[in-house]
Amino acid sequence: MKNPMYLYLMVFTACATVGLQAWRTLFNNFAVEVGGLDGYHIGVIQSVREIPGFMTLLVIYAILVIREHKLSALSILGLGFGLAVTGFFPSYMGLAMTTLVMSFGFHYYETTNQSLTLQYFDKGTSPWVFGKQRSVAAASSIAIGLGIWLLEPLLSYTQLYLLIGGLIMAAAAWGFFQDPTDKNLVPQRKRMILRSKYWLFYFLTFMSGARRQIFIAFAVFLLVKKFGYSVREITILFVINNAVNYFLSPMIGRAIIRYGERKVLSLEYFSLIFIFVGYAVTDSKLVGAALYILDHIFFNFAIAIRTYFQKIGDPRDIAPSMAVSFTINHIAAVFLPALGGLIWMIDYRIVFIAGAAMSLISLAATQLIRVPRND
Repeated sequence: MKNPMYLYLMVFTACATVGLQAWRTLFNNFAVEVGGLDGYHIGVIQSVREIPGFMTLLVIYAILVIREHKLSALSILGLGFGLAVTGFFPSYMGLAMTTLVMSFGFHYYETTNQSLTLQYFDKGTSPWVFGKQRSVAAASSIAIGLGIWLLEPLLSYTQLYLLIGGLIMAAAAWGFFQDPTDKNLVPQRKRMILRSKYWLFYFLTFMSGARRQIFIAFAVFLLVKKFGYSVREITILFVINNAVNYFLSPMIGRAIIRYGERKVLSLEYFSLIFIFVGYAVTDSKLVGAALYILDHIFFNFAIAIRTYFQKIGDPRDIAPSMAVSFTINHIAAVFLPALGGLIWMIDYRIVFIAGAAMSLISLAATQLIRVPRND
């Protein structure tokens, strides 16, 4: 791929993945072992982590004063800094604050990444590019997983966070000196866009955000809390999971091109109904791990929600619509982890049954997807 934006986004996608994966791999054990936090604290911090996602509307106004690709680099810098200082603040409030900083960087990069991918690659290519990004993300997760596996016995939590965050900040510095842009692209509207013809895109985005929070906030916590997974066991699980996804992600992109968004999303939501029920009823440590891997595979199918928008949307609406969609995606995400944490204290199974119900609703809504035949 000769498009310079391809390399630019791949490098930063790797950085974003390394940062988030390191945070997720270390966070639950760090929070429990060093911070002494319980399920409620975990839920609240997970909600705090989603506040920046809810505020991605500000990206629309940020690109008035900074070019979109430069905002990507700035976001990666913030992600690296937030991660680097996490180990110095092991308290409840300290983890909430460092998580907030890290999350602003991650979510703002993800918004600009989606926007730039849809702008720089056509409808027949973008699903493949998104798939390749997922593949690069999987490879990056394997690399950081192996790195943590090797370094965890040698370094403290503080040293691990500082090392990984520092490397991400160095990559962000590289990005500030790059210019992968194409001046012939359709200019983007730099104001908030809400259109009735995009309602199904908005709804699927909202439901995806609500359902995914149950997985992100509580699937790994279930493995740590109920099944007693250690940092090294969680790391092994992540490596296996991402090895599978490294090979499958480009195939998912090609499947979207061949079969269309409706069929791919229908398969995702139908499968997730059973996966969430499985989380609720299993007492097997190995089954829990298998469900996690399957869940992550189907997470990649959500690419189709964005490519669906590319097929029905005005090309000038891409940047503002991706910012709006991230905010919609995080409406439920701001409160759902905290609410789920409270429900967890009553019965953890209710949390996962709710995820199955959300998947069923999404499956029904997906049947309404229609795209122009010539696309």
